[in-house]
Amino acid sequence: MGSGGDAPKLRLETLLALGLDQRTAGNALVNSKVTANLAAVIAEAGVSGCDKSVGNLLYSVATKYPTNALVHRPVLINHILSTKIKNPAQLDAALSFLTNIGHDSLDMKKFEEACGVGVVVSIEEIKSTVAEVLKENMEAIMEQRYHINVGNLCGQVRKRHPWGDAKATKEEIDKRLAEILGPKTEADNIKPMKKKKEKPAKVEEKKVAATTAAPPSEEELNPYTIFPQPEENFKVHTEIFFSNGDIWRAHNTKEILEKHLKATGGKVMTRFPPEPNGYLHIGHAKAMFIDFGLAKERNGHCYLRFDDTNPEAEKKEYIDHIQEIVRWMGWDPYKVTYTSDYFQDLYDHAVELIRKGLAYVDHQTAEEIKEYREKKMNSPWRDRPIEESLKLFEDMRRGLIAEGAATLRMKQDMQNENKNMSDLIAYRIKFTPHPHAGDKWCIYPSYDYAHCMVDSIENVTHSLCTLEFDIRRPSYYWVLAALGLYQPYVWEYSRLNISNSVMSKRKLNRLVTEKWVDGWDDPRLLTLAGLRRRGVSSTAINSFIRGIGITRSDNSLIRVDRLEYHIREELNKTAPRTMVVLRPLKVVITNLEEGKVLDLDGKMWPDAPADDASSYYKVPFSRTVYIEKTDFRLKDSKDYYGLAPGKSALLRYAFPIKCTDVIYGDNPDDIVEIRAEYDPSKTSKPKGVLHWVAEPAPGVEPLKLEVRLFEKLFKSENPAELEDWLGDLNPHSKEVIKDAYAVPSLASAVLGDKFQFERLGYFAVDTDSTPEKLVFNRTVTLRDSYGKAGPK
Repeated sequence: MGSGGDAPKLRLETLLALGLDQRTAGNALVNSKVTANLAAVIAEAGVSGCDKSVGNLLYSVATKYPTNALVHRPVLINHILSTKIKNPAQLDAALSFLTNIGHDSLDMKKFEEACGVGVVVSIEEIKSTVAEVLKENMEAIMEQRYHINVGNLCGQVRKRHPWGDAKATKEEIDKRLAEILGPKTEADNIKPMKKKKEKPAKVEEKKVAATTAAPPSEEELNPYTIFPQPEENFKVHTEIFFSNGDIWRAHNTKEILEKHLKATGGKVMTRFPPEPNGYLHIGHAKAMFIDFGLAKERNGHCYLRFDDTNPEAEKKEYIDHIQEIVRWMGWDPYKVTYTSDYFQDLYDHAVELIRKGLAYVDHQTAEEIKEYREKKMNSPWRDRPIEESLKLFEDMRRGLIAEGAATLRMKQDMQNENKNMSDLIAYRIKFTPHPHAGDKWCIYPSYDYAHCMVDSIENVTHSLCTLEFDIRRPSYYWVLAALGLYQPYVWEYSRLNISNSVMSKRKLNRLVTEKWVDGWDDPRLLTLAGLRRRGVSSTAINSFIRGIGITRSDNSLIRVDRLEYHIREELNKTAPRTMVVLRPLKVVITNLEEGKVLDLDGKMWPDAPADDASSYYKVPFSRTVYIEKTDFRLKDSKDYYGLAPGKSALLRYAFPIKCTDVIYGDNPDDIVEIRAEYDPSKTSKPKGVLHWVAEPAPGVEPLKLEVRLFEKLFKSENPAELEDWLGDLNPHSKEVIKDAYAVPSLASAVLGDKFQFERLGYFAVDTDSTPEKLVFNRTVTLRDSYGKAGPK
């Protein structure tokens, strides 16, 4: 347990020195378990007295710490003592994280990210979010006035700023409510009457509460509670209806289930089974979240299984990419397997099906098979003798029959209303070496035959797939029931479709091979490689997936704005601020002496503490500065806050400047230079604030960057529905700015670094960067049309 008889005996004075109040300290001393844990925590902390806030956190560690992760308790205690973890919300997050990893090795970066180390939420951010939450709840506020559930409002703010000051949040909400509602009336001071506990009234009361209370956050819900435990897998999975009136009720016998549970130890076993014929996209991220996530949530295992039944489509490039991207997404496979690992088992089971009279060798062409299925007619070879099919199947295996001259088909039900029961093909002949299995085989199993069987062989407990496989469920269970094999629990979920993009591998392959985009990792694609290159993290993707849920709802289109919301939420907390000018306009500060350069401080974070040098970067201010061309106009207006002749604007982190002259080029529309004077005393207070970059030394050009701006790849929300979907490509989906200017500190940026370019958006270093020239991709803009507005 990590605490016991060897711990020093605690006295009341010791606990009071930790800042605990008299009552809490007294209660702790009468509970032997709490006393032992507290003694161990105090010994590990090596303190005899401390701040009240630190003491309360240490007390919580003693009473709440998960016993499965005691090896990591000293790390948590050190984080508390160093005030890296300084509030109950952070501690709860830390305890949750440690509970999940148990005795596993601790990834310090992930741990600190999970509990908000280094994240500081400013009072301005709290005020802004409180304003938004009150606006969203305004109808209920005006109806309930001071009877509104303030705790609920605080909770809504806390969901957006989990590391914010709870006290400051409550005070801001109280203050804003007073401003909105004015002084309390007599009615406000009357406590609402509680209804008598009569059943009808109770039901009505719940209904009313349901209409006014905010729904629980999607992220709060455990999406995996819908799945049964492995030991419950004895119920009927699916009823298989046959055209002759027979019904097979697919289920595991007690003996089969007991054998399965003995093999797995009762653990949840899932699999993520991609076909290695392309790069994974965000739809696969949903599949991973469900397959790996369920296994992790139930302390089970998830296979990464390559569905490599088609030797012509697979490439080692795709296999390597999939293994790498699965781990980048945060998932750790139990084992990496291949369907081809089981080719001998699959062949042996096919022979068994033939022997049972449940499979036959067929000589129909693909066109004939299609015609006979449409007419619900049996193949003329369906009832050939078992021995004949056995010999022919052996000939197929030995390469004695030409490619396309024979297939092995399952004898299911050609008259069935479900076309996926129309004697599906189990094996085809292909004289193609296999990337994984070599040249041992010239017959290859179909997906419909192999998938269910390998699920069974690997003792998968939950076989999870998208809804288009729903109609294949009877065939899945037919194979397993026919062979008397263990049957996994099958469950289908809705496909992920995101607006202004295509998710079909066939369409993605065309975009790549026909060079409509710049490879599988083009940042405009919703491939996981493309999203990563764009600057999107795996945690943002998983947060988005958790938010949309894993239900069986219809395949509705999710707006891409919703994905961008989750990306923006994370980057707002993790991306340091800096300044870059995309389209520079030269400004000469005429009243700053030649050769003078002032080193100013720019904030990397909105709430950077004044005494923390690591939260600032150096910004040179010299006689020549550059602003965005769009931040200057010849004609001023009331709603314009940029620079104009005779008008002032504030240079961020620097001084107000006033435009005194405009230098034109060869024509009146060609402005080549602005002359301005700066206000060193900062007495003027212009409303407009501009980002800017200056020459770091006289005559020295600022750091040059290439910046790539991306828009939606397709103009239509659902291009997949269009016949000419390639004609819907957005010709303006990519803009390359070759000569942007940046502050000098960006010169040290490396691949993986992400920044907020102030007033422009979030950007990430691209793989095309070289020591000579950095290249940045815009990950997402600052503005958000799905949720709240982005940071200013």
